[in-house]
Amino acid sequence: MNFIDTHTHLYLSDFDVDRKEVMERARKNHVSKIFLPNIDSSTLPLIYKMADDYPESCFPMAGLHPTSVKNNYKKELQIVEQQLKNREVAGIGEIGIDLYRDQTYRDEQIKAFRHQVHLASNHMLPVIIHSRNSFDEIFSVLDEFPSHSLHGIFHSFTGTYEQARRAIDLGFLLGINGIVTFKNSGLDIVVKKLGPQYLVLETDAPYLAPVPKRGKRNESSFLLYIADKLSEIFSVKTEEVAKITTKNAMNVFHLKQ
Repeated sequence: MNFIDTHTHLYLSDFDVDRKEVMERARKNHVSKIFLPNIDSSTLPLIYKMADDYPESCFPMAGLHPTSVKNNYKKELQIVEQQLKNREVAGIGEIGIDLYRDQTYRDEQIKAFRHQVHLASNHMLPVIIHSRNSFDEIFSVLDEFPSHSLHGIFHSFTGTYEQARRAIDLGFLLGINGIVTFKNSGLDIVVKKLGPQYLVLETDAPYLAPVPKRGKRNESSFLLYIADKLSEIFSVKTEEVAKITTKNAMNVFHLKQ
């Protein structure tokens, strides 16, 4: 088996004490590649260091997370643009709109998202979209772009079947993490209707650890629990889930098979 964790924050301080061991456990659980979405300019050095320490398995991304959009967002976007000139990145992310707790910077979030989607389109890079309580706003921005110019992943997808189909029709895949193992999440019903051909796996570590590790610090080795749950949902072997989702991830990030 070969898995790809398409979204994990292993560069954060949560892993400073045992990052090497975390990476070894991921390897033992067949996680061969790990994609590191950015938060803001303060986390870029952490991402690049991890990518330099593990060049065969860790791939950095550049982007401004929606909850990091503040009054200085234009300066932060300039830093994102600079990364595309200075360093090869795997995608633009984690970007999007988050209206769950605080809508103070709603308009700025939309502007920052639009700007970064434009960057991704120009550079032919995948976009990794954070869409918490904001599907209408996200789709409204994406509809401004030619569909053939966009591709990427709706990270931590928890929407309806109709929202899933709209994302897929725009050329996106859906990132499935530990939420699919949570009782009463309803995500299992949505993904069963879709099939595995539109899915990629992610952990979003250190957050959202899957059952039976729920409540603990998440890590990339726990990807296996998510794959096992999907194998149960689709009534296929875990190896088949690994094969399909890994191929999807390789395609979205333009990696050679």
